[in-house]
Amino acid sequence: MRTYYTLLDKIKTQLLADNFVETCTSGDIYKVDIDKQSLYPLSHVIIGTGSYQERVWQFSVSVICMDLVDNQNEDDVLNTQLAVVNRLVEVMYRGDLHDEKYQVVGNPSVEPFTDRFENDVAGWTCTFDIQVVNDMTIC
Repeated sequence: MRTYYTLLDKIKTQLLADNFVETCTSGDIYKVDIDKQSLYPLSHVIIGTGSYQERVWQFSVSVICMDLVDNQNEDDVLNTQLAVVNRLVEVMYRGDLHDEKYQVVGNPSVEPFTDRFENDVAGWTCTFDIQVVNDMTIC
């Protein structure tokens, strides 16, 4: 069974294809060395709880998209990072990932932040549920 690995890889690959993402990480955000300025714009994927629902797995996913703020460009950063979130969600609603059976369930929520980390960064946390086909066999 490669459900977790494949889901993580699909999301990270999609994020890295975006012009406004330089680095994509996963896991515990506090283990990422976010003090390095060369990492930005940065997206981070956290796969949370999961539940089995007859032939599919449903996972709660949080994606944090952020960039450095300098010279009063906070609104620009919030705008571009929301666009990153929007493109990811749209691809899961009706793009390639949807066709590959990585599909958002319900409505994603987004929350802006401007002072969550030590670096002067701003961005969005997007949380959504996603269903993926269970590829486990009974053999």
